[in-house]
Amino acid sequence: MERFEILGTQAPVAPAVPAYHGAVEDSTGIDFLGHATVVVEIGGLRVLTDPVLRPHLAFLERQTTPLHADLYAGIDVVLVSHLHWDHLDLPSLRRLAGTPEIVVPRGAGPLLARRGFGRVHELDAGDSVALGDLRVTATPALHGGFRPPFGPTTASLGYLLEDALRRVYFAGDTDLFPGMADLGELDVALLPIWGWGPRLGPGHLDPYRAAEALRLLRPRTAVPIHWGTYWLRGAGRVLRQRLVNPPHEFAAYAAVSAPDVIVRAALPGERLERIR
Repeated sequence: MERFEILGTQAPVAPAVPAYHGAVEDSTGIDFLGHATVVVEIGGLRVLTDPVLRPHLAFLERQTTPLHADLYAGIDVVLVSHLHWDHLDLPSLRRLAGTPEIVVPRGAGPLLARRGFGRVHELDAGDSVALGDLRVTATPALHGGFRPPFGPTTASLGYLLEDALRRVYFAGDTDLFPGMADLGELDVALLPIWGWGPRLGPGHLDPYRAAEALRLLRPRTAVPIHWGTYWLRGAGRVLRQRLVNPPHEFAAYAAVSAPDVIVRAALPGERLERIR
């Protein structure tokens, strides 16, 4: 069986998906930078989700090689799903060149403005903003929105990205909720499947519940995110299989709960080409 290695621990990889040989215009390039940070090329733009780019974050340490700046160069749009520090990291935002458009939950604008960020679009669930040939629509998410330690508190969101050819859903950080069935036809779903420690609290998807979400979402392709990147500093090798196992568990569950959905997984820092 094909295998890969991460942090010295091997785990089986799902069979590779055959290469797609259609037109590039009918496909989406995705770079999984780690955790919930993904670059999506859509509508002629480079969209970056929940940028967390540093090797250290509070009590977390990145467990993969440092990200080269080329991976997040030329970003046009930033999507922030909620205000938790592992999804809205202000030093990471400052690493981005230029002045990208920043889409955030309503109520987060003043926090960014006080720190010198402009071109901010605040959305409620159901609101949309047009950015060139790309339409971004905020979707609900079932997750807390308080920014420790002193706030503010906003809703947590997901985002639906649409151009003339494709519809991509970025779930942010969320638990399973019935409204996932209302998003319509999806080409790609970027779904969280774990976190940064040995256990998950409420408001998250684990591999089993993420696979159950596929029953509601019905995407053509699912890409697991929010796994294998950060770990508790000083935790040693405690339950470190949670860094490696989640995408394999997700693929196995998805094969049962949503057998028509293609699962495409990448290690943090890897690119998935021509996803459709």
